[in-house]
Amino acid sequence: MAIAPPYKSNAPDPAHPRNGFDRFFEITARGSTLSREVRGGLATFFTMAYIVVLNPLILGGAVDGDGKKLSIPALAAATALVAGLMTILMGVVGRFPMALAAGLGVNALVAYEIAPQMTWADAMGLVVIEGVLIAILVLTGLRTAVFRAVPTQLKTAIGVGIGLFLTIIGLVDAGFVRRIPDAANTTVPVGLGISGKIVSWPLLVFVVGLLVTIVLVVRRVRGAILIGILASTVLAIVVEAVANVGPSFVNGKPNPHGWALNVPELPKKVVDVPDLSLLGNFNVLDSWTRVGWLIPLMFVFTLLITDFFDTMGTMVAIGQEGSMLDERGTPPRAKEILLVDSIAAAAGGAASVSSSTSYVESAAGVAEGARTGVANLVTGVLFLLAMFLAPLSLVVPFEAASTALVVVGFLMMTAVRTIDWTDYEIAIPAFLTIALMPFTYSISNGIGAGVISFVVVKLAKGKAREVHPLLYGVAVLFVLYFLRGPIESVVL
Repeated sequence: MAIAPPYKSNAPDPAHPRNGFDRFFEITARGSTLSREVRGGLATFFTMAYIVVLNPLILGGAVDGDGKKLSIPALAAATALVAGLMTILMGVVGRFPMALAAGLGVNALVAYEIAPQMTWADAMGLVVIEGVLIAILVLTGLRTAVFRAVPTQLKTAIGVGIGLFLTIIGLVDAGFVRRIPDAANTTVPVGLGISGKIVSWPLLVFVVGLLVTIVLVVRRVRGAILIGILASTVLAIVVEAVANVGPSFVNGKPNPHGWALNVPELPKKVVDVPDLSLLGNFNVLDSWTRVGWLIPLMFVFTLLITDFFDTMGTMVAIGQEGSMLDERGTPPRAKEILLVDSIAAAAGGAASVSSSTSYVESAAGVAEGARTGVANLVTGVLFLLAMFLAPLSLVVPFEAASTALVVVGFLMMTAVRTIDWTDYEIAIPAFLTIALMPFTYSISNGIGAGVISFVVVKLAKGKAREVHPLLYGVAVLFVLYFLRGPIESVVL
């Protein structure tokens, strides 16, 4: 059972679309309006625009096996280009309000584990191979079949877990929750703000922005989340102009009172020419001859498992938030959605920005009313403009955008009521799924724990026939995924 959308629809009869554009994207049929789609697209962009800055910092800060680095300006331009094109493709083909961009976690894997053992071109070639393999799984129907094999209540748990994951992302990005510096010497790994106190201007901006957004949502104000982001950004710009807070790192030294990533100030330069020199800089064959077949194979497997199940979880969460799932917990045009996602993975490798994947931050747009691919057109165009208007994309700080993630986390959390907590056979796997996503900072880890425990519980109860055959295979793959460290230490 999906949760209800935050606002009532004023759309006309779904049987009578306004025009061909409406009919193609099913705007009226899904109970939406063009204004809602635009608001949703804007909200999604603002909550994930940080990737244009963060992905270049992660990839650009690493060196490959030959000691070479990638150009940060070129990475920024390519990140925005791929995000824009793939998000638009998802809107036109998948017609689903789910934006795509370079995947966090995957980019760190590419930067710090894969690239140091080969060249950047070789590492990106493995990403391309992974994307092609996932596309083959989609076209053969296997990926969709695996998705449908997952029990409905476990899919609900995936959505709830992602909601909590979004919440912790928002709290951490805003600096409201921070790792304690001497965590190795204490039983408490994280804490509130700076030494348990809200003593910085950016934290105050986040708290005020969150409270404003909550009030707007409670009062059912249209565009509440987007208004909250914009209001928080304006406040941040004023605060920076008056207090001159500065970034979180100054001359290489940490400044805990500074802004987490973007310093909210009006840019001196608005338009810049993008550097697209990294496009096509990949090689799919050399890595296999340089380091042997086993290392690339393990890396491709890890990338494949991560992309394969992260997208499934994100798709469920967004569909659940927008009441777009059928009785089996499947969103419309699931095959097309998964196909575009696999194409995006390969496109990310081909553009040297690592695997591109679906972003759970898209739920912020859905919470604003987005229900169709039209929202993606808005988000995608903004990403394409970000290639030229990169300075403007740096105005919104984490502390302003993160308010949306926390509120959306609450909205997604409400679906937890549909899980039967009296039935331990599903409740325990659901609990592990929900808990491990935020606590391990990984969607795949949560799904893996849920699937494995579900299979084990059913076997222990003598109900092996109640488990879909494909789910046994998925459980085995996840066991290999979790044990890849010991396996690599033995065979490599």
